[in-house]
Amino acid sequence: MRRSLRSILPIFALALTVAAPVAQADTPRFEVTPFAGYRTGGEFEARVEQTGERRNVDIEDGSSFGLDLGLYRDPNGIYQLLYSKQSTGIDSSDPALGNIDVDTEYYQFGGTLFFPDEHWYIPYLSLTIGATRFSADGGYDSKTRFSGSLGGGFRMPFNDNVAATLGVRGYLTFVDSDTDILCISDAEGADCLLRSSGSTYFQAEAQLGLTLAF
Repeated sequence: MRRSLRSILPIFALALTVAAPVAQADTPRFEVTPFAGYRTGGEFEARVEQTGERRNVDIEDGSSFGLDLGLYRDPNGIYQLLYSKQSTGIDSSDPALGNIDVDTEYYQFGGTLFFPDEHWYIPYLSLTIGATRFSADGGYDSKTRFSGSLGGGFRMPFNDNVAATLGVRGYLTFVDSDTDILCISDAEGADCLLRSSGSTYFQAEAQLGLTLAF
């Protein structure tokens, strides 16, 4: 009996070794989600050239795009790298501002939790922290500030490896009050295009993506 057991154990161990990669292969370890979005919100102060006074101006609503990378912690959660960019104009009647496009980029790290149930869709909740980068064409300096985001939505699987992802996300950027944004320095002197109108900068984004799991 002992000899039989000794002969079976190595075979059993070998079977587990061979089966383990197969079992792991059935569970995705990594996912990629390119997405398109629509982003709203964002307010600054701008100087009126004629009077030199400052007034609040809004960043125009507009399309955005991005990429979401996920590393599975377990079947119900992933570690997440998120990039999202919007390039849009400034809502102002001043021609000097209306002809300038402002790029707002988010670089975020965090995680997403899934809440599977008996429905065909899977709710999720996401929390990230990272940085916001403001930039514009025309020689203006870029500005980077600390930020975070909170998102949620639904994942609609087509199969085990492909799903549509529909969600919303709010981005909150922390800025010092009266901080100059998008400054330029040339032969005529130095000037700044925008200035923060408060201690935070908020934008909201609706997202539609296609998730590919591997």
